[in-house]
Amino acid sequence: MQLLNFLKKLIKDDGFELVDANSKSYIIGKPIKANPIKLKILDKTLHWKLLINPDLYLGEGYMNGSIVIENGTLTDFLDIALKNVGRQPTNAMTNLLGRFRRVYRYITNFNLIGKSKENVAHHYDISEKFYDLFLDEKRQYSCAYFKSEDNTLEEAQNNKIDHIIKKLNLKPNQRVLDIGCGWGTLAIDIAKKTQCEVVGITLSENQLEYAKQKAKEMNLENQVEFRLADYRQLNEKFDRVVSVGMFEHVGRKFYKKYFNKVFDFLNEDGVALIHTIGSINPPRGPQPWITKYIFPGGYTPSLSEVSLPIEKSGLIVSDIEVLRTHYQHTLRNWKDRFISKKEEVLEMFDEKFFRMWEFYLVGCEMAFKWSDQVVFQFQLTKKLKATPITRDYIY
Repeated sequence: MQLLNFLKKLIKDDGFELVDANSKSYIIGKPIKANPIKLKILDKTLHWKLLINPDLYLGEGYMNGSIVIENGTLTDFLDIALKNVGRQPTNAMTNLLGRFRRVYRYITNFNLIGKSKENVAHHYDISEKFYDLFLDEKRQYSCAYFKSEDNTLEEAQNNKIDHIIKKLNLKPNQRVLDIGCGWGTLAIDIAKKTQCEVVGITLSENQLEYAKQKAKEMNLENQVEFRLADYRQLNEKFDRVVSVGMFEHVGRKFYKKYFNKVFDFLNEDGVALIHTIGSINPPRGPQPWITKYIFPGGYTPSLSEVSLPIEKSGLIVSDIEVLRTHYQHTLRNWKDRFISKKEEVLEMFDEKFFRMWEFYLVGCEMAFKWSDQVVFQFQLTKKLKATPITRDYIY
């Protein structure tokens, strides 16, 4: 079986037991555990599907129940798998498919305003109660900032907000634009902590209503305004622009437009902070399973793909920070909470949905642990002296 040969070449560190669809058992690699984790394949078509496109069919098989894990968890298995794969394609075929997906996505990825709204609704308008099962109490759905691995999720998410506020170098009464404001937490905290006026925009109707209600409950309606709008629809000036976890949905064809708009939004002494998932590898195609089931229209850029449109826009890169394992720890917290609330999830959705989200959270956790995924924070200005010349004000 070619799949067996492929796995034996791939897995060198640790290992597992493979049981194929014919009930034949094989030891892959050199398992550390005396009773190794067991991967059972129940569908014969997966023997060749996993060989030609494991990035897609491993997730589909787990979702559909045609791949079963015993003597361990999905986390245990993907930890072994991605530790051995590392930052490179699993084989020549996946490398070729990745190159094709990159070209195909660029040609077809028209994240126009209507399509962008549809993509956002696909993921973010699922159910408010659902996200409350695993997010922090402020409902922040982006990478936290762990000053210590012992930080709770709530502590780390508050650290993230404080870190961003410091980088924005805010002054009272300044006007701030939050692009992709989510459920409004960052915008509300900026208003509370800095006495700034904040406009938050989102394409999610559910998020908009939630954010408006939160601002009302906190008596901040005159200081924070939330709108259902695309960044391309605004023509206003701001002292600060912030965007956390939204740039991944812009689409490579619109990077130039995006940074041109950020330039136009900013006053002459303005500062922008763009926080986005990115890749430390050269440009490559999007992850096919994530694209199909989780984030249609999404893409995590390499640094080289972002730097050129920033330069062409006229913006100055005044600071770049790479947050490496912070998202791994964030995802670990989300995953643990999500799995612990399985019964509540199954009251809302079915087993397939649960397994899909489990695979998403675990797969992303391991991608940030072993693969090429990081978070970039770009601080952008129009003037060289728009921010202090050292980073002391941040820390």
